[in-house]
Amino acid sequence: MRAFVASLATETNTFSPLFVDRTAFEDAFYCPPGAHPETPTLCSAPMVAARRRAREGAFTLVEGTATWAEPAGPVSRAAYESLRDEILDQLRAALPLDIALFGLHGAMVARDYDDCEGDLLARVRALVGPDCIVAAELDMHCHMTPARVAAADLLVAFKEFPHTDFLARAEDLVSLAIAAAKGEIAPVMEVFDTRAMAGFMTSREPGRSFVDRMMALEGKDGILSVSIAHGFQAGDVYDVGTKVLVIADGEANRAKAARLAETLGREMLAWPPASAGPKHHKPAEAIALARAAAGRPIVFADRWDNPGGGVAGDSSVMVRALLDHPDIPSAIGALWDPGAVALCRAAGEGAEIPLRFCGKAAATSGPPIDAVVRVRAVSDDLVIPFEQSFVSLGPSAAITIGAVDIVLATGRSQTFSPPAFTTLGIDLDRKTIVVVKSSNHFYAAFAPIAAEIHYLDTGGPYPADPTKVTYAKARRPLFPLDPNPLL
Repeated sequence: MRAFVASLATETNTFSPLFVDRTAFEDAFYCPPGAHPETPTLCSAPMVAARRRAREGAFTLVEGTATWAEPAGPVSRAAYESLRDEILDQLRAALPLDIALFGLHGAMVARDYDDCEGDLLARVRALVGPDCIVAAELDMHCHMTPARVAAADLLVAFKEFPHTDFLARAEDLVSLAIAAAKGEIAPVMEVFDTRAMAGFMTSREPGRSFVDRMMALEGKDGILSVSIAHGFQAGDVYDVGTKVLVIADGEANRAKAARLAETLGREMLAWPPASAGPKHHKPAEAIALARAAAGRPIVFADRWDNPGGGVAGDSSVMVRALLDHPDIPSAIGALWDPGAVALCRAAGEGAEIPLRFCGKAAATSGPPIDAVVRVRAVSDDLVIPFEQSFVSLGPSAAITIGAVDIVLATGRSQTFSPPAFTTLGIDLDRKTIVVVKSSNHFYAAFAPIAAEIHYLDTGGPYPADPTKVTYAKARRPLFPLDPNPLL
């Protein structure tokens, strides 16, 4: 057998003012054919899983481009089309194929393309023909559109949030694709639309038990795979919202797949509102909570200024709150401010300099902070682990103002793990409060060192409350914008 694999991914916050061109992909992660590292990235795990199966003799593998841009605003038309066509040209040159594998995100939006993944997969299908197995791994925060379901034979989404399972799900995808290409299974896909934005975390209940039961259903009674597409509420597209995808073996099991998808979807809709996520503390509440806590550090996630949600990650709101309490040892990062990093690196470690930092990308970032800071440490390239992968925050600096240590980065990315601080000499065990710019992907790495973990509401700029922004394209009715028609 012959197989092809490629990856094209980003997550688009259509409300974000940070626009994306091809340079954003090339600067963040761009590997031409054969250049992908042995470790996976979040959306390129099918490359690594396919390589392993090729080494075992399952197929002859042809690799295409793998590229990723950090979540931001809409992608330019030229960037999307050039990368899409680059991969399609590689695919065309690899024909004939038995399997075409893709690592995608599922919430990529470009100018004139609200469903980039659906467009790509439809063009793939037109090239490879009806007999080739087309399979893609998706981030769970994807838009499960009819176009991509129609074009693909297999779609498998991450199950865990935080995303600790992207390689495991890629392995599932490749195994199913091989079985389908051999004729051992005949996958059919059914989708249930909950007509709601109903995401959940798997680091807490009821999401943890729900996903455990989902996984237990797979491989039994004709059910091959179960995925929850949580959707990405910062994407104003027609198919925004939560959907359940069930893949069954053969037409005889299609009705069973449809029933199971609806059962799981309605179960989610029956959860009480608090089940969707944790309490989010305003800055003053967070500081009071940390003061009263017995242990240290207390870790807070600044969810709505999380670069993984497509925003800048340069909000000054929580920095100011920490500076207002100089008696509390604290750390916060990583904040995106390339200009401030350059000034700190030029001044050098140990220097005391006047610095204006943060609060620059948008009005929701808050006003910039002006202070005399000590440059605690600098890095030519701050690389931090995230599960099996590594993420570069680029040239970075740690600055100190009194008892507050602040990590500033040139690369705009989530604070996935403690080395974002410790590599720069910040001892988290000595901090009462540690604030990370992340939604939930920090959880697995920070939980072992945290006395408690909580979540912040610093006011934005990610659209934390969908009822307070205007969706021009979303299908309606859609909860919580409207009453749910299924209830």
